[in-house]
Amino acid sequence: MGQLLRKNLPDSKSARHKSIMIKSFLVILVGVMALPLFGYLYAYMSPQTVQAAAKQETNPRANFWRVVREGNQGYTSASGPYTTEVLIQNGGENWRNLRNGPVSYYSTWWLAVALLIIGIFFIVRGRIKLEQRPSGRTVERWSLQERVLHWYTATLFIILTISGVSLLFGRAVLIPVFGLKGFSVYADFAIALHNYLGPFFVVGIALELISWIKHNIPNKTDWDWLKKGGGMIGRGSHPHAGRMNGGEKIWFWIIATVGLGVCITGLILDFPNFGQTRETMQLSNLIHTVLAVIWVSVAFGHIYIGTIGTEGAVEAMATGRVSVEWAKQHHDQWYEEVRGKAETEGASKVGRGAASPRGSSS
Repeated sequence: MGQLLRKNLPDSKSARHKSIMIKSFLVILVGVMALPLFGYLYAYMSPQTVQAAAKQETNPRANFWRVVREGNQGYTSASGPYTTEVLIQNGGENWRNLRNGPVSYYSTWWLAVALLIIGIFFIVRGRIKLEQRPSGRTVERWSLQERVLHWYTATLFIILTISGVSLLFGRAVLIPVFGLKGFSVYADFAIALHNYLGPFFVVGIALELISWIKHNIPNKTDWDWLKKGGGMIGRGSHPHAGRMNGGEKIWFWIIATVGLGVCITGLILDFPNFGQTRETMQLSNLIHTVLAVIWVSVAFGHIYIGTIGTEGAVEAMATGRVSVEWAKQHHDQWYEEVRGKAETEGASKVGRGAASPRGSSS
């Protein structure tokens, strides 16, 4: 059946080692992203932090600074996009209190709960294994172009997540570890890395949306797949699915909505030379942080399902091919389409005398 379906040779030791290395690498990356969260949670819940907050006294100059922050206008001879005639811009302190207060606090719990749910699900459900032993026949799942685009975007996503999360929680987690000077050096590097890689990441996201939107239009099959929990809850027959199942389509549309919001606000923050006001930058920063945390929490689930959660899933994006048994179990409708296309192409070639019917098999 041509290149669509083919018989593979038995796996070699190097192939198995490659698979183990890929899985281990992904697990390590998820762990690295999760570590700052637990450090921040410990720092916040420690008795010393609680006692210090209880003993904190009111600043005697608070009344003075309240008057300064009222926003009374004066005069300045300076010029520039951020220059105003107000001595103290009140929104800056409000933004700082929101970012370092409820946004950081609830983001920690949100991400920690997401990881906890995934951990509990893995303990209770275990890995979703193949119902039939692989026969050695495989089918192409992802082309080389699709895999390059995926790993390009995924790699940037991980780097931006680690740098962004460490900056969000850095004051509570990393300063006690590195000290002020050490964290300052790291923060300068992380900010530059985050800012410079951001636009390249946006390009990758845009290409993914354009390339895969035709495969992610919702239909009735997806609703039936969701009602059955995608075959991940309980035992029994696996629900039908096309090339993209209901879960993959949800992930796609989260990228197209939440992810797009992260990209747009990121570009606003990355290019202040277009004349955005301070208020716009502060609001964009808060929206960027909240949406990014939501996106990362869903990405935890996406990474889990695509690695240790489902047998054979990581090989699909690593090699581009999946076993016929995997395709039948998880994407049966798509497999039948590929099989029918291969048989049609094979029959066409035989009709022209270009191939032998013995070269096709299903």
